[in-house]
Amino acid sequence: MQEVKRKKGETFESFVRRFNKRLMQSGVILEFKKKRYLEKSANKNLQRKNAILRKQYKEKMEFLRKSGKLPEDKTKKRRRY
Repeated sequence: MQEVKRKKGETFESFVRRFNKRLMQSGVILEFKKKRYLEKSANKNLQRKNAILRKQYKEKMEFLRKSGKLPEDKTKKRRRY
């Protein structure tokens, strides 16, 4: 917990600026910005189910591609570095 007291004769704007600077230095603001968009992870059963569905879809597409019912991709996949 950060505690900042207003100095004698200090304007409110400079007090708020000093308070914000103290919060930035302590890492409190950075911590809350990281947590802001954090999504809760799905439970293990749901993760397993999704993994099985992805694997089945991938196998089905590969089978269709090998059997000639689905055209092969002629474009190369781009790699991100």
